[in-house]
Amino acid sequence: MEILVVTGMSGAGKSTALAALEDLGFYCADNVPVPLLPQLAQLLALTDAERRAAVGVDAREDSLLRHFPGVHQHLVGAGHRVEILFLDAPDDVLLRRYSETRRKHPMGELPAAIQRERELMTPFKARTSATIDTGTVRARELRQLIRDRYGAGGGVLHLVLMSFGFKSGLPAVADLVFDLRFLANPYDIPAMRHRSGLEPEVANYVLAQPDAQAMLDRVEDMLRFVVPRSVREGRSYLTVALGCTGGQHRSVALTRALADRLQAGPPLSVPPSQVVVRHRDLVPPAHEPGRPAHG
Repeated sequence: MEILVVTGMSGAGKSTALAALEDLGFYCADNVPVPLLPQLAQLLALTDAERRAAVGVDAREDSLLRHFPGVHQHLVGAGHRVEILFLDAPDDVLLRRYSETRRKHPMGELPAAIQRERELMTPFKARTSATIDTGTVRARELRQLIRDRYGAGGGVLHLVLMSFGFKSGLPAVADLVFDLRFLANPYDIPAMRHRSGLEPEVANYVLAQPDAQAMLDRVEDMLRFVVPRSVREGRSYLTVALGCTGGQHRSVALTRALADRLQAGPPLSVPPSQVVVRHRDLVPPAHEPGRPAHG
């Protein structure tokens, strides 16, 4: 049975993550006492051994730190697959979120409560399987990240190819980042300035550059090396971000071209990885035929 422990800083998006997991078919329970996790897993396994469960645990549950190592060992010994997802965000972002919602922090008065919680959670964070920094991630984007990461079947790696603009900052979730700002920019051509890299004329202009094809060759080669080894290590999610200045032209065109290459060529891994395309900063939002919308 697969058990996902969702924890992290209060205000970092645990409730949003659990709601997205529930939509994916996970049995979800929040604020479960850590010592009861083995009994919960046993009961769920009796009804459906293949069912996935997600449990939310936070710093208010002091048994998280005291009992989790032993509970984790017990669950793994019983044959369960246990993953820990830690949701985090910078202190100033957490403070702003609490100020905007006027919610009371579970650990007391702000901002001291955030610092106290971080001190309590830091040792546990080192044990986590995956971390998502939601500081620059909206609720909609977090739900999409959860769907991408945990919506695949067992053993299937989601390879997310994301275009973005450096002027809006690096994607917090990127595992690999490639800088495309050395390519000639269609924005410098008035006729293309207000068009996007999804349009044939813009894409053709970008992809006609020898350096663009050379870049695609090298990124494809790297991914054909990295992806099967990532699957071997048990990863289910890998984000590759390609960035230009504004995230409208060069990065969009190359991200789409890279996806086409990968999907047309031999499978990246066994079982075949699922390629997902996202355009973080593309305006207006565009749906690519046959591919999910950008998140």
